[in-house]
Amino acid sequence: MEEFEAFPQSNPLRNGAGIVNRVRVENFMCHASLEINLGEWVNFITGQNGSGKSAILTALCIAFGCRAKGTQRASTLKDFIKTGCSYALVQVELKNQGEDAFKPDVYGSLILIKRRITESSSTTVLKDCHGKKVSQRKDELRELVEHFNIDVENPCIIMSQDKSREFLHSGNDKEKFKFFFKATLLQQVDELLQNIKGQLEAANAMLDELESSIRPIVKELKELKLKIKSMEQMEEISQKIQLLRKQLAWSNVYDVDKEIKDQDERIQKLKDRIPQCQRKIDRLMAKVEELKNQLIEKKSQIASMMAKTSEVRRKKDELQHELSLATKEKLELEGERGRRSTAIQKLFKRVGYLEQQVYDAEQQYVKSTQAEETEIEEKISLLQDEIEEIDSSLGRLKGEENKLSEMLSRASDAVKQINDEFEEKQSKYHDICSNIRDLQRHKTNKVTAFGGERVINLLRSIEQHHNKFSRPPIGPIGAHVTMVNDDKWGLAIETAIGKLLNAFIVTNHKDSLLLRRCAKAANYHNLDIFIYDFSKPKLNIPNHMLPHTNHPTVLSVIQSHNPTVLNVLVDMASAERQVLVEDYNVGRSVAFDQRVPNLKEVFTSDGFRMFSRGSVQTVLPPNRRVRTGRLCSSYEDRIRSLELEASAMKEYSEEYQCRKRKAEEEREEFHFKLQNVKKRRLNAERVLKSKQLSLRDLKNSCATEANLGDASNVHDLQEEILKVKEEIHEKEVVLGSLQERMAEAERRAKDFKLSFETLCESAKGEIEAFEEAERELLSIEEELHSAEMEKAHYEGIMEKKVLHDIKAAETEYEFLQIKRQESHKKASIICPQSEVEALGGASGTTTEKLTAELATLKKRLVGEAQRHPESIEDLRAMYNKKENKIKIKRQKYDAIHDKLNAIQKALDLRWGKFQRNASLLKRQLTWQFNGHLRKKGISGHIKVDYEQKLLSMEVKMPQDASNKTVRDTRGLSGGERSFSTLCFALALHEMTEAPFRAMDEFDVFMDAVSRKISLDTLIDFAVAEGSQWIFITPHDISMVKASERVKKQQMAAPRGN
Repeated sequence: MEEFEAFPQSNPLRNGAGIVNRVRVENFMCHASLEINLGEWVNFITGQNGSGKSAILTALCIAFGCRAKGTQRASTLKDFIKTGCSYALVQVELKNQGEDAFKPDVYGSLILIKRRITESSSTTVLKDCHGKKVSQRKDELRELVEHFNIDVENPCIIMSQDKSREFLHSGNDKEKFKFFFKATLLQQVDELLQNIKGQLEAANAMLDELESSIRPIVKELKELKLKIKSMEQMEEISQKIQLLRKQLAWSNVYDVDKEIKDQDERIQKLKDRIPQCQRKIDRLMAKVEELKNQLIEKKSQIASMMAKTSEVRRKKDELQHELSLATKEKLELEGERGRRSTAIQKLFKRVGYLEQQVYDAEQQYVKSTQAEETEIEEKISLLQDEIEEIDSSLGRLKGEENKLSEMLSRASDAVKQINDEFEEKQSKYHDICSNIRDLQRHKTNKVTAFGGERVINLLRSIEQHHNKFSRPPIGPIGAHVTMVNDDKWGLAIETAIGKLLNAFIVTNHKDSLLLRRCAKAANYHNLDIFIYDFSKPKLNIPNHMLPHTNHPTVLSVIQSHNPTVLNVLVDMASAERQVLVEDYNVGRSVAFDQRVPNLKEVFTSDGFRMFSRGSVQTVLPPNRRVRTGRLCSSYEDRIRSLELEASAMKEYSEEYQCRKRKAEEEREEFHFKLQNVKKRRLNAERVLKSKQLSLRDLKNSCATEANLGDASNVHDLQEEILKVKEEIHEKEVVLGSLQERMAEAERRAKDFKLSFETLCESAKGEIEAFEEAERELLSIEEELHSAEMEKAHYEGIMEKKVLHDIKAAETEYEFLQIKRQESHKKASIICPQSEVEALGGASGTTTEKLTAELATLKKRLVGEAQRHPESIEDLRAMYNKKENKIKIKRQKYDAIHDKLNAIQKALDLRWGKFQRNASLLKRQLTWQFNGHLRKKGISGHIKVDYEQKLLSMEVKMPQDASNKTVRDTRGLSGGERSFSTLCFALALHEMTEAPFRAMDEFDVFMDAVSRKISLDTLIDFAVAEGSQWIFITPHDISMVKASERVKKQQMAAPRGN
């Protein structure tokens, strides 16, 4: 065989998987021994007819597992053995490199497929790159073929000589559809889906038939169940009748026994009240005596203190009276000074008014002697024209000023808004920084989070006096509490119980006073102290006392190793009834709409507090002073979170500062423009006012001289001015005297106030002690009165209730004992008591009920016995047998139903995808077919009808003068039909993925021009598509363009027989 390449020394290599490197045959068809090496891109194999070109494609089909009939060259595999030989061998070498390699760890970079055919058998062996046998199973070969998508029966993978001729000759739309349907693998998928659908329908029909077969058994089962139920009722009725007869005999005795027992318990309860009541009386008597002694001591103490403080009180009252008089005198003088100052101001205004009148009279007199009336009128006309012109200009300036004022107002509002936002961000930033500093300080010592340095001093003081406490105090509470999971509810918990976290807990009042003294010594004022019994275990709260909601409560998200801490939070803050929610809307729904029982308050994660008291609904906003993080699980995480938040807040502040600066610059610009316009407007108004005054003066000058005031009027006005000035001088002298008196009064008031404060400070301790003693005396008197009243109350209860009730109960008890003896004697005659007790006794009912129930059951037993003569054991055995049988069948049928439903869903899904892909492939085929035809100046269109299973091609030739479209390819010439069919095949090739493709005698019926265009089209397509191509043709291919990716091989001429 002759080989030649366009560039044999620069053949490019690529790492493609599934490419055929070499095909070797022995004793196969007309070849005794043939080996052909294939290029990785485009391969042309030429030769005369009978040279064995088509045997190469047949060998590829046989190697990849094709049956003999599938090749259309033989009916059995042994027909491929060369005449006179005993076997045939086909060996194909595949490249196995790259990402798509098939089991590269097993086969390596090369796969050898070797198929040996004998007269009686056929074997296939797969070997690795070293020639080592890997597998000879058909499943391994099938897996390889599926992996590389090598479907040799698909004409788009291997188009044999017969298929090419059949395809080119076919003008039938149905045959074209079959080719398209098979080439795109739609036929294979359609057959699989239809087969599955048929099997699924058959399975459903069979399952329906099986389910209907058990319906008669189900009906029988129901009838048996009813019979068994009736029989069981008969047994129960019979047993109950026997029991009722015995219970009835002893029911009276048990009734009396119950009354006796209740009476005995009542007597015991009444007797138990005697020591309890007596203890209360004794305790109250001791308390009354103690309070009386305290009262006597306190009265003597107050008497001695009164003697000491009476002189101080007298001096205090005298100084306070003097201070009041001095202050009153000062206020009176200040009022008098104000009145006289007002009178002087009025006189000054009067002088000014009179002086103005004098000036106006003198000016009017001067003007009356000037120009003539005609000259004045001309001036008046000229001034009126100027006034109108200035007034028009003034209107424009006012409009511009109003516009700029609005713009300045908006700019000022914007500056104010930005400034408010900037201050808010700055405030938040400072709060976060302060919180970070607190957390860093608390990180070293958690206790400081609940009181600062004061609590450290308090704990030291407690340690110094620990021997004086009955039991060591617990606190601060926050140091003994932690969050359960995360810090999500930190703010809500601080809002709910934050005030209690700084508090301490002691076990009695004495320890409370001692702890208060320690706090005072540590300078820790206003310390919250709770008195609680440390010996109490952790409270067990029943579910019916908790809020009926799925949201957590404060108690559920905190934990403490000290049960006393949790008990205090429950008793003092109702932590178990404080519900936590995510946001505001959920909080309103839980607090006000859902009416949750046992709910006290609702707290949101962002600090809102909600509660309702009666019909009043209250929502309190978050308190900005509340600091979160005191109960956080990790101070480091909280500090990092706050630092990120502070960084973001700082960036916001800087951004707002830039915006503020720009807004202020804009405001200043508007302000400058407004001032400029306002200055121009004021100038215009001054000019206008001047012109108007001039106009008024001119008009006044026209008046007659008789209307002017004379000089005598001016003289009177001047005399009046002198009188008013003298009066002003007199009032100023009096005002100076008042000022000196007021200064003296103020000095004396200050002296009295200083003396009063000095006296109060010196006597403060004694007065406070006296007032405290008086308060204690009142408290002791109230406690004494309350104790005496309580003591008298319990003494009355002891006499009138406890002792009286015990005597009446004992009398009733003796009567019941006699009644019981009589009832027992009667019942023993009917039935022994031991037998009734063995059957459960007769408690829980009465004699009347037992009698009525016994008669009813007897009547029912007679009726049921007549209806069912069968044995209940036989009915139960029959029922269990049939029930088990049906149960097993139903379980099987249900399982099959589930599987069939799952299969049906999968089938529907895949059928939808199949139809969508078929529609897309139809459009893709038309586009690509028309694209290939256009290379020769031809246009065309393909119509695919999946329902009728038809594929029609329309081709319009450029030289067709009639401009008609050829709808049947048989109406074309041989070359035109071959080229259009080739374009159709290439369109299908573009829709198929495979590592290699082969076509035999693809250019039959083509003329030289069509063959040249077809070959160029094929090569360009093959190189662009990227797969390995094998073209077999008996024609001359010298017109093929030279390329390093095209390999040509010439088969040897056939030998003569």
